[in-house]
Amino acid sequence: MSSRQSILANIRAALGREAPGEAETAALRTRLREHPRGPMPAMDWEPLARFRERALGLSSTVDEIGAIAELPPAVGRYLRDAGLPLAGSCWPQFGALDWASQRITMQPRPANGDDKVGLTGVFCAIAETGTLMLRTGAQTDAKNSLLPDTHIAVVPTSRIVRSIEAGWALLRREHGELPRQVAFVSGPSRTADIELTLVLGIHGPYRVHIILLRD
Repeated sequence: MSSRQSILANIRAALGREAPGEAETAALRTRLREHPRGPMPAMDWEPLARFRERALGLSSTVDEIGAIAELPPAVGRYLRDAGLPLAGSCWPQFGALDWASQRITMQPRPANGDDKVGLTGVFCAIAETGTLMLRTGAQTDAKNSLLPDTHIAVVPTSRIVRSIEAGWALLRREHGELPRQVAFVSGPSRTADIELTLVLGIHGPYRVHIILLRD
């Protein structure tokens, strides 16, 4: 029995309930899938332009490329212009790109405490708020977006949806079961909890750089 199963079993025992059967589980999943959506704003804007505008408003920086082969040069320009290290960790999907031509050491592995730059993709991006939506998994480790001081995210323009509700619907449609973790990134990490003084990088990266990939 896993830790999760053990905890749930203890909760059921305290409540005097049995584990749900197949019929009850199916009914619950149907309810979640078919639950009516609440009222939505008009959203009569173009998603790509709105996403770019909102992301910039959240203190992210934004670049754009036309093909995945252009990613190493785009990352190289950003790192050099910002005076950042030419090294980092990335999701495996980007590991085979030509980083050597840019004199960048980009290792396809989960980030650790020594990495200054983390490169990820996204599950999708939310135009309404300029937010990145990341789905964790074996090839999409959350640490690459959380531990380094600088998070670079590749956002295919075809994966920009209008709202967070549309993001959840896309996740359920493509994967059914929800993953262990879904992360939402809305610009650099920040807080103003202490004397209303804004501090960046308090819970995550100081910088979020978004590279839009036209696809």
